[in-house]
Amino acid sequence: MMRHMRLEHRFVGHIPEKLDPGVLYVSMEYATAAHSCCCGCGEEVVTPFTPTDWKMTFDGDKISLLPSIGSWTLPCRSHYVIDRGKVIEAGPWTDEQVAVQRRRDRAAKARYYGTENSGINEVTTPPGAQRQPERPTLLQRARRWLFG
Repeated sequence: MMRHMRLEHRFVGHIPEKLDPGVLYVSMEYATAAHSCCCGCGEEVVTPFTPTDWKMTFDGDKISLLPSIGSWTLPCRSHYVIDRGKVIEAGPWTDEQVAVQRRRDRAAKARYYGTENSGINEVTTPPGAQRQPERPTLLQRARRWLFG
């Protein structure tokens, strides 16, 4: 059972050392968010915004994070989604489901970043293929628009 069913967001320059329960700290400068685990265990949960990790959306009022947050390395093993500030509990995963997802994550990172060893098998970029250029973030686009 989730102890915190809603997260209030705070945009910050730096993630504070002590995280207040029920608060999602968002640092655009460091492209990451952090919060105290929603189950109430008090563990810190960090979600970096990268092409292969989490995506954050801000609709002008509330924040959403995708994909789900699975705290598989924590004793609580909490699993939930943050959708417009609302915490939606997701079902528990078996150790096998966690292992499969970790392999997928490693393979996705290897494909995106062009590393040769994904940890499960060799992943190489096909000859002639190029990595997609990274799209500017919303913050980068806003700065470019404001400051030229």
